Amino acid sequence: MKLGGFIVAALAVSVLLAVFGSPFASSSPDGLEKVAADQGFLEKASSAPAWSFAPAADYAVPGVGSAGVSTALAGLLGTLATFGAAWGFAKWVGRRKGQS
Repeated sequence: MKLGGFIVAALAVSVLLAVFGSPFASSSPDGLEKVAADQGFLEKASSAPAWSFAPAADYAVPGVGSAGVSTALAGLLGTLATFGAAWGFAKWVGRRKGQS
């Protein structure tokens, strides 16, 4: 399999997992949040955390009524944004390496 085919296949698998797997993710707090709650310092967190300004905070897309669809859409957008950033970085590094 050529590199381009592998990249397309990997992106397709990632998108499928993000769209169809993300609605089944646990709603329990992550490890850091659980420890903070268990140790009694969760309430000391900032009243306006950085993630409250995120485009899909708490894996929810604003304006989408269904929680499952919203989570799937957030997974799709996050996967595509990550792929785009990685692709751009790889192109940038490749261009810089060619200039040396």
